[in-house]
Amino acid sequence: MTLWIRAYDSESDVWSYFELDDEEWALRQVDLHGPQRSPVTAASLVEVIDLRDHGDLQAMAAYERQYGVLAEGSLTGWQDADGAAEVTAGEFESTWVIARETLNTVRAKEAS
Repeated sequence: MTLWIRAYDSESDVWSYFELDDEEWALRQVDLHGPQRSPVTAASLVEVIDLRDHGDLQAMAAYERQYGVLAEGSLTGWQDADGAAEVTAGEFESTWVIARETLNTVRAKEAS
C-alpha cells in the first residue's frame, strides 16, 4: 500500500514530501526550501534505478544536479518528525508536478 507523507526539518527550513512503498522506502521525494517553498528535490526511485542500470556516472550526476538525491533507507518512524503527517495522493502529486516543472525550467535556464 502506497503512503504519502510530509515532514518539516526546521534546521534547514525544508518541507519534505514522500511517496512510500509498503516498507516505507521512498519511491518519490520532493523537498521545498525556505519560506517561498522553492523546490530543491524532485527525485524518483524508478528513474534512479533506470540510470543505475542503463546509464553511467555522468548521467547519474546530471540527474542529481537537476532533481536532487532520493532518500536512502526506510523512513520507518517518520511519524516522530516535526510537522509529520499523512497527505493525500492528490496533494503529493500536485506538489510533485509543480516541483518537477520548476526544476526543469530552472535547469533549462541555467544551461542556456
